[in-house]
Amino acid sequence: MEIGKRIKQLRTRNNLTLEELASRCELTKGFLSQLERDLTSPSIATLQDIVEALGLSMMEFFKDEKNEKIVFNKDDFFTDEKEGSTIHWIVPNAQKNEMEPILIELKPHQSSHTISPHEGEEFGYVLSGKIVLYNGDKKYVVRKGNTFYIKGNYNHYLRNEGTQTASVLWICTPPIF
Repeated sequence: MEIGKRIKQLRTRNNLTLEELASRCELTKGFLSQLERDLTSPSIATLQDIVEALGLSMMEFFKDEKNEKIVFNKDDFFTDEKEGSTIHWIVPNAQKNEMEPILIELKPHQSSHTISPHEGEEFGYVLSGKIVLYNGDKKYVVRKGNTFYIKGNYNHYLRNEGTQTASVLWICTPPIF
């Protein structure tokens, strides 16, 4: 690990100048500059002071930040085919994120599974066909090009009451699919 590079990354992420961080750590601006360019190394006590001034623990500082994948293609998708529907998880392992998008294809006269009340919100965009959103005791027709946005207060599900397959981009926070 390049300690200096990590310090600079965290300093800039916290919108601190070299002077501000140096002041918080009781170090000189020149020393921090050399440290950030990996021209010198700090003692453990000095590094501890810098890390605390950046609002982290030593464990958090040394935690390896993985390069998270940002762009996904069809090879990354996980697909679950059921009798009346196909669900494509279009962001792998999305359950670890704050929101979970899926692409659901509902065959004619078929329904998604019922989602129980939960703390969170959901958004859907009908890509093709027409669906009916059942939300508690109410139902809403949502056509191609239309969207829905609901809170997870009631039992809810989607149903394709049409004669062609319907496709919906459905996003939930927190992940529940």
